[in-house]
Amino acid sequence: MKTITDYFERAAAANPSKAAVSDESVSLTYSELMGYARSIGTKLGCCGKRKSAVALFLDKTPFCAAAMLGTAYSGNFYIVVDSKMPAERIKTMFSTVSPFAVITQPELVDTLKETGFDGDTYIIDEIIRTDVDDELLKKISTGVNDREPLYCLFTSGSTGVPKGTVVSHGNVIAYTDWFINRFDITNETVFGSQTPFYFSMSVTDLFSTLRTGAELAIIPKKFFAFPIKLIQYLNDKKVNTIYWVPSALCIVANSDLFKYAKPEYLKKVLFAGEVMPVKQLNYWISHFPDIIYANLFGPTETTDICTYYVVDRSFEDSASLPIGNACDNCSVFVLGEDGKECAAGEEGELYVRGPFVAYGYYNNPEKTKEAFVQDPLNDSYPELVYKTGDIVKYNEYGELIYCGRKDHQIKHMGYRIELGEIENAATACEGVLAAACIYNSETDRIIMIYQGKPEEKAVLDMVRKRVPEYMVPGRVIKISSMPHNSNGKIDRVLLKNTYKDN
Repeated sequence: MKTITDYFERAAAANPSKAAVSDESVSLTYSELMGYARSIGTKLGCCGKRKSAVALFLDKTPFCAAAMLGTAYSGNFYIVVDSKMPAERIKTMFSTVSPFAVITQPELVDTLKETGFDGDTYIIDEIIRTDVDDELLKKISTGVNDREPLYCLFTSGSTGVPKGTVVSHGNVIAYTDWFINRFDITNETVFGSQTPFYFSMSVTDLFSTLRTGAELAIIPKKFFAFPIKLIQYLNDKKVNTIYWVPSALCIVANSDLFKYAKPEYLKKVLFAGEVMPVKQLNYWISHFPDIIYANLFGPTETTDICTYYVVDRSFEDSASLPIGNACDNCSVFVLGEDGKECAAGEEGELYVRGPFVAYGYYNNPEKTKEAFVQDPLNDSYPELVYKTGDIVKYNEYGELIYCGRKDHQIKHMGYRIELGEIENAATACEGVLAAACIYNSETDRIIMIYQGKPEEKAVLDMVRKRVPEYMVPGRVIKISSMPHNSNGKIDRVLLKNTYKDN
């Protein structure tokens, strides 16, 4: 049991005819999913590549899950590419990992061509019909160990270049060991999956499901615009566990949805990716006080999560939820600017150690060295830890409280974003001389201020072609000249105070 596919096969053997992954129109049993995955693994395995990238340019469907597993069967690792992502950003990702193959669907072929990719392209409907070569897959499996990469997940980069976090089979096995045991995930679990497959939260949904014989019920994105249909879908699928970004949970609360419809099977409500407003959480609790609620916290670089807090007491609407304590088999510590561990109430930077910690950033040694560092508390032997950039402190209960970021990174729409990447996208636009982004956490809005000739709408349109939709500024402001502080840097404090969001 050294790879995710080993665990998946054990679950499939115990639950062959049970639904594994489903959406609005398709449901694949464990047996069917394994057959499709092994077909994909055979086709990719025949290419002779190992520990190389395969890009999955697919919509979020059960067949994308098959492609993830199929890539793992081939001895390679996958990157999931958002089909709505600008071609320029995809080009940057491809130039970083150099995928030898892309698996896509017919309606996305023309979009793929815009990226200039000239490697092998496979259509998902065709590759799943490949005759399985059991001997080839056995040979590949014999040479694979848990240290090899399972996927590379791209996050925002301050230099304008997305960073590809490399996560191994062992990372995912260690992390899902904790998650499965802590939240009692079994073959009776039905996960209502909200987050995209290119977002680290989906790692929890997918692989805890496929290890245990549970069912992953993919929720169509459109239902979050029609909350009544959302609840109907949860009930139709008998969803009993959800792990969503808080903004999705807030849609339900803000529309007072439970006055009209209620989920009938829900037992666990987990959330991560951004701050969960207590007011909206209290709405859920007031209607379903017996459900387990948990606030999970962690970056992509720790597979998904490193700390968590199961809600065990009441909070005022204006309070902040703790991010809790370290997951089992994962250690965290907090260091002040003096390099010493912080006492209760003192703010410091969060560090993470243990088997959840990823390898680093693909083909990016400089950024890797900045974030994956020798444990400052250990000078006796090599031990890399992840320096998160998150500022935290311990409260009177011994729980961690999130205070903010050390750098220009923000949490927006569930994503960790480097504001510098948006700024670089703007300054790359013709006629833009300088740009700075500020973030209003109260309104959850990115504001971009720029200096240059183009009008605001034109700049917004140009930026939209260079960054994913979740990074597009909510407001763009043109100014005659950019202010600078005494160090010659753009005065972001002045900009934030001057251009407050309304």
